[in-house]
Amino acid sequence: MPINHQTTITLNGVPQYVSIRAERDRLPLLLYLHGGPGDAALPLVLKYNGELEKHFTVVVWEQRGAGKSYYDFGDSVVTIATFLEDLHALVTLLTERYRQEKLYLVGHSWGSVLGLTYTEKHPEKVRAYVGCGQVVNMKKASRTGCEFAAAHASKKALARLKKADCTYTGENWLDDLLFVTKQVVKHGGSLYGRTNYNPLVTPFLFSRYYSIPDLIRRQKGSLQAIKRLWPELMEVNFEGRTEFGAPVIFVEGRHDVHVSSALAKEYYDTIQTEKQFHWFERSCHFPQWSEHEKFHTLMVDLLH
Repeated sequence: MPINHQTTITLNGVPQYVSIRAERDRLPLLLYLHGGPGDAALPLVLKYNGELEKHFTVVVWEQRGAGKSYYDFGDSVVTIATFLEDLHALVTLLTERYRQEKLYLVGHSWGSVLGLTYTEKHPEKVRAYVGCGQVVNMKKASRTGCEFAAAHASKKALARLKKADCTYTGENWLDDLLFVTKQVVKHGGSLYGRTNYNPLVTPFLFSRYYSIPDLIRRQKGSLQAIKRLWPELMEVNFEGRTEFGAPVIFVEGRHDVHVSSALAKEYYDTIQTEKQFHWFERSCHFPQWSEHEKFHTLMVDLLH
């Protein structure tokens, strides 16, 4: 019997949107953690990773404040720990409801911070963790992004980049971050073979699950999350954390300069847990979508 639940679940007092889909009952749970922060991804997972529903019960969570879960944070305290608490509540709910002890966890970019941290804290809940565009050391990754942007910039852009604080701690950190990111995208360091994000935007425009108001909320939620969480995110550094208690798989775009796939490989080599590393040669920061067929094969292989 096919499963297609599009629902809102209250996690730690906050209503949050969750999609649960599978071609039949009793398939192993797979929970997808989107990037950003605030970069809700439901239409993208449905478009590019829909084949996974033949093998998994695929759960896509639009995290608090993101996409269809948007609300104004106001004066409330929202930190990385807040999202980890939400994640634990969701994992507990899913494993109890579907009577499974563990699930597969896929984290992309910001979601990889949540996913790897959660795996470290709760390995008893994780069959395997898959990190796509894995964050390792945000300060080092930010320098890599700035260096890439400067190497490819026009004279005008280079003049602006020279004024940017790539630690993103100055008074104009948000403007600096948005400008550097724009340059990385423009020069092909984010989405392989593209100088824009059009292939990542179109699925939202034609999704049966996303309305125009949802699109507006998604944009508001993304900016809100970046403003609130980026300073804390810049302090993230997994170096030296090498034991996770569950299998760890890194899926890295060979050309990713957003969070630096080179850093991910260096870090991977230090991990002591059961592990796998997969280069996706025709990908940058979005290997799970740029090479979705290869990603699908890799995920199905995990079942065996």
